Amino acid sequence: MKTLRQQHDDFHEALEAQGDVSVNPSGNPSLNDVICLRRRGFLKGTLGLAATGFMGGTLAACSSDTGKTAPGFKGVPIQTATDFDTVRVPPGYTARPLFSWGDAVLAQAPAWRADAGNDWREQLMQAGQNNDGMHFFPFPDNPNRHGLLVVNHEYVNPTLHRDGFEDVDGKRPLAQVRKEQAAHGVSVIEIEKDEAGQWQRVMPSRWNRRISGLTEMEIRGPLAGHGLMKTVADPDGKTVIGTLNNCSMGVTPWGTYLACEENWHDYFVNRDSEDQRVSHRRYGIGEGERADKYAWNTAEPRFDATFDETQAFGGYLQEPHRYGWVVEIDPFDPESTPIKRSAFGRFCRECCTASLGEDGRLAFYSGDDSRGEYLYKFVPEGRYIEGDREHNRHLLDSGILYVARFDGDGSGVWLPLVHGENGLTEANGFADQGEVLVNARAAADRLGATTMDRPEWVAVDPNSREVYATLTNNYKRGHAHPINAANPRHDNHHGQIIRWREQNTDPTATRFTWDLFLLAGEAQDSRDENGQPFPDHLTGTIDGDLFSSPDGLAFDASGRLWIETDYDDRDPLMKNMGCNQLLCADPQSRQVRRFLVGPRGCEITGITFTPDQRTLWVNIQHPKISYPASDGTTRPRSTTVVISRDDGGEIGS
Repeated sequence: MKTLRQQHDDFHEALEAQGDVSVNPSGNPSLNDVICLRRRGFLKGTLGLAATGFMGGTLAACSSDTGKTAPGFKGVPIQTATDFDTVRVPPGYTARPLFSWGDAVLAQAPAWRADAGNDWREQLMQAGQNNDGMHFFPFPDNPNRHGLLVVNHEYVNPTLHRDGFEDVDGKRPLAQVRKEQAAHGVSVIEIEKDEAGQWQRVMPSRWNRRISGLTEMEIRGPLAGHGLMKTVADPDGKTVIGTLNNCSMGVTPWGTYLACEENWHDYFVNRDSEDQRVSHRRYGIGEGERADKYAWNTAEPRFDATFDETQAFGGYLQEPHRYGWVVEIDPFDPESTPIKRSAFGRFCRECCTASLGEDGRLAFYSGDDSRGEYLYKFVPEGRYIEGDREHNRHLLDSGILYVARFDGDGSGVWLPLVHGENGLTEANGFADQGEVLVNARAAADRLGATTMDRPEWVAVDPNSREVYATLTNNYKRGHAHPINAANPRHDNHHGQIIRWREQNTDPTATRFTWDLFLLAGEAQDSRDENGQPFPDHLTGTIDGDLFSSPDGLAFDASGRLWIETDYDDRDPLMKNMGCNQLLCADPQSRQVRRFLVGPRGCEITGITFTPDQRTLWVNIQHPKISYPASDGTTRPRSTTVVISRDDGGEIGS
């Protein structure tokens, strides 16, 4: 039998392999490949070009004071040791674990068992696995010392069970499946500084709550009650059980949390290989006997989306349509029902970042985290009115979903995904707006959107309203996906960060200018261990500390840009990068400095601050060895880490 550590490695290798299958057949090269890009000359010139606007674009400089946005700490060195099993931050800072898988959320929760012996009912009261996106919601009477921390639990690892994932006669045990579903979702926890100035979880608390893969949720917006949402178990098409694969997130101006369902397709199977319906195959739903990730379909019928002519609505044929949405959660109302907001469209959504204009108009940006997919923007129909909660709580019911086209001259266009326009007609497979939203990827294909290198987190500069997005990597670029100006490297193992400025800094504008903020990877003119220059596609434009595969992204209130990484630290190409990192960049000078290094095998993700920026939280997801115990033997646990300056000052300054 394989050890849990071997299972951990095998499981995450399998996750990477699942993501390697391109399900975008379009390519969409014609609108973007208007320039010939010569490799070495282009990469060497990118940094200088970008300073004045990439390829002739007119991206204005940030209005913030570069002295305030420059990283003000001593950089942390890369950690390459295979047994590195802790979190390292700069001198003068302290990082400590706050909230780990299995910690009590509800007052009646039992203690976490180091042998993973807690059952699924106990897991429903405890923190889930794989902490990811999160946000701190302060209480207004004491905003820097008291609030609610909301944390996503993206997926589960073999460590959730004593001996890993089990099969009995080819089927997953229902008790294990239930525990896995219970360990997905979201935790809401009350936290407060004690008299010594240390953050502590408050227990009991009326606010503490677990939302899981078993929690009932409401469908709102254009798909509520739509025929595409109806199943044998929900003939009304208005109620869904659970939320899955919540990766990053967003926050509304009216104080609600937006959890985003990312790789939900791996939880389902359609065993009929002849059934090539777009709403399944364009999203990568498998055709085998077992769903790709956990084979839940062998224990629970609703994860088998194969057409069943003996049941109403084909059985669970349309169950996958009920995932891939933004889920709105009110952390201050523990009795509220989470709402799946269908006006946002359905895809493998990484985040949902808001930008608020001076006139109350809003935009929410999202990446579709798959190789060769797209960047989207949702603009609500109405305007935000400060203090009018009754009005604001309906803003997400309707609006327009757009997809981005990045043209080679540094300009860009937001293309509306509206039924009846631009070929989104019944003749082309889109019977109504519901069809457009459920099949957002196919609609974006038809409009000629720009294929991107795994678009993930989006962040909006609080000073300039410029928008930044991480494009994590795509080694299929130049093969399955043609090179384009925004994604200029073939075999792109290291990724890049792109930014754009909406016309007139209006978040609802339909035109923008863009540039490449940086290309991640090895230093210019550096050499490998054999003394040979690194090839062009592995060379970046970073001014400062090296990193690969930017993933998480956030601005602090002063305008510093924080970058989190997610690469396989066992990959030989990542040898010079070491363990995954949190870095800080100055948007004006583009200087990058490494702030944190995490334990071997982890991803650094999730980031949020107190309003005064004197506390920072980040998540250590799927550590490999034994973090946070760091004793070499204890089962590893995904963990939220709280970071502060020893002198009580502002983080990063």
